[in-house]
Amino acid sequence: MAKDIEVGGNEYGAKDYQDPPPAPLIDPEELGKWSLYRAVIAEFIATLLFLYITVLTVIGYKSQSATDECGGVGILGIAWAFGGMIFVLVYCTAGISGGHINPAVTFGLFLARKVSLVRAVLYIIAQCLGAICGVGLVKAFQKAYYVRYGGGANELADGYSTGTGLAAEIIGTFVLVYTVFSATDPKRNARDSHVPVLAPLPIGFAVFMVHLATIPITGTGINPARSFGAAVIYGKDKAWDDQWIFWVGPFIGAAIAAIYHQYILRAGAAKALGSFRSSSY
Repeated sequence: MAKDIEVGGNEYGAKDYQDPPPAPLIDPEELGKWSLYRAVIAEFIATLLFLYITVLTVIGYKSQSATDECGGVGILGIAWAFGGMIFVLVYCTAGISGGHINPAVTFGLFLARKVSLVRAVLYIIAQCLGAICGVGLVKAFQKAYYVRYGGGANELADGYSTGTGLAAEIIGTFVLVYTVFSATDPKRNARDSHVPVLAPLPIGFAVFMVHLATIPITGTGINPARSFGAAVIYGKDKAWDDQWIFWVGPFIGAAIAAIYHQYILRAGAAKALGSFRSSSY
């Protein structure tokens, strides 16, 4: 296994990469900074655009395939729409808000102390409101098709148990959030600095691959704001009956991904134990 390369040739000196300091749990001063509100606005607009394009794609596919079984973009096209929009929007907003566009991603980064509680709460509110507005635009532009073809709402498909749907959401969100942590890891960026890696690309591909696997099961949530916004505008009982799956599953998956990356792959647990032992002597 490769060792961390140290600056100045001293193996036990300063590292050639630097982790950002942990975000404070509550930072009152953050509420007085324009950068916070700018980031919240960016999350709102990005989630609005994400839901508008993707739900419109889903509705368009269902309307075309209703008259022609070979018509429309198919499941592959829907997966590309979701993955492609995440790639585009993360690329556009990463420098402003971090490009979360997903309460599960925000929750995972909060657990890893990458964002404060204040910022996490405001992000999640903005994402949910953006999702509602994005789906609302779809309904406003194509009301007849929207109501007829399910409103793009996530529902557990017939023939699958609740446990299967929950597991699909947990595993799918784990893949996404694990990819987010890996693509934005400062240690990886330092080690592989000779390889130009565009972080939004693997994140978008993770969304694409998860959609291919889980669209037949749950319609693929892995984003509570996406599921919530569609349920609010669609308003049918089935969408609300299954809604808890699309919150509990993604949050569990995000938590597992955060713990796995931070405390196992990045050896956070071992470092903490070593620090505790050294302070005991």
